[in-house]
Amino acid sequence: MYRAVTLYFIRQDVNFRDEEEVKSALNDVHLEFVFNPSSNQVEMHLNDENVEHLIREMIVAEKVSEVAAIGAVRTFAVAQQQKMGARKGIVMDGRDIGTVVFPNAELKIFMTADPAVRVERRYKELYAKNPNITLHEVKENLELRDYIDANREISPLRRADDAIILDNSQLTMDEQLGLVSQWVEDAIMAHSS
Repeated sequence: MYRAVTLYFIRQDVNFRDEEEVKSALNDVHLEFVFNPSSNQVEMHLNDENVEHLIREMIVAEKVSEVAAIGAVRTFAVAQQQKMGARKGIVMDGRDIGTVVFPNAELKIFMTADPAVRVERRYKELYAKNPNITLHEVKENLELRDYIDANREISPLRRADDAIILDNSQLTMDEQLGLVSQWVEDAIMAHSS
């Protein structure tokens, strides 16, 4: 969601530091997650446009932490997320989902990985779209985003006290799915009794 807002701000040349301009721009932002049967994924739509691939580009990655630190943007996104979550049966990820957006979630998982592994994974993702990207650029961007997100005044990145840590540095996707599936089953059983 923050990436989609960032994309909108970039497109509209919104001055991130002008609170009134930001608030005004947010009035024209409509975000929605839409299931795409072709990709078998839920994808982000910004004002009825599928922007899933656009929000993963480096131009957005370079600005998203700055935009996500803006109080009005956080308030906007949290309200949208809580509205979606009110229906239950939803899985959400984000850097403040378990601490701010859904502090009473039935299951919280804090996913992490060794920084070198994270850089390599992100590099592979970005390289497929932009072969000119360097490993160094990706590393610097991730480090900067982590620093900004962990040190912002509003909703900083931190692990919820009751979150289960999932370090996936050495896990395959199937191994991760197996672990998480078990945790989900355990949480369902605990909340149904």
